Amino acid sequence: MNENIIKKTCKELGLTYKQLGELVGFGEEAISKAARTGNISTQMQKALDLYLENINLKEKLKVLDTLSDIIKQLSK
Repeated sequence: MNENIIKKTCKELGLTYKQLGELVGFGEEAISKAARTGNISTQMQKALDLYLENINLKEKLKVLDTLSDIIKQLSK
């Protein structure tokens, strides 16, 4: 059985269903129901996927910014 992406995301990011819903554009009730039943709409799945991808890309951007700063310091 696949782990429920809503439960997994909330656990990994330390979010409540309400907080996750606000971040991806769904109400707390819709998020809670999807987590409980495992029935996640295509729209909700896509919103969650895009949110997680956004977080991942922001982390990578932080690393690249740090590397850029290091290169600038070394080239002085």
